[in-house]
Amino acid sequence: MAKAGRKEHSLALYETILKLKDLDECCRFFEDLCTPTELQAMEQRFDVAVYLQQGLVYLDILEKTGASSATISRVRRSMLENGAGGVMQDIIIREGLDQPK
Repeated sequence: MAKAGRKEHSLALYETILKLKDLDECCRFFEDLCTPTELQAMEQRFDVAVYLQQGLVYLDILEKTGASSATISRVRRSMLENGAGGVMQDIIIREGLDQPK
C-alpha cells in the first residue's frame, strides 16, 4: 500500500517500474532517468541494506562498499524506523541475499 500523502503523479513512477519487461529494460529505464552518480548511490545503498541484513558491522560494510558511516547509518535507520515496514528486509530474504557469500 502506498504511503498516505504521496502525490498521484509520483505513483506513476512506481507503476511504470512495475510494467518494465525485463532486467535489461529496467537497467535502461534507470540509465535514462538517473545520472551515473545517482545510480551508483542507489546501488550502494542497496548493497549496504543487504550487508546490514546479513549482520555485518559498519566497518566491514564500509570496507566492502566504500559507503560512509553516515550513509550506512541512514540506510539502517530507514530500514528499521522510517521505511515501509520491512519490505526491503523481506525482499533481501526472499531473494536469498541475506546469506553471506
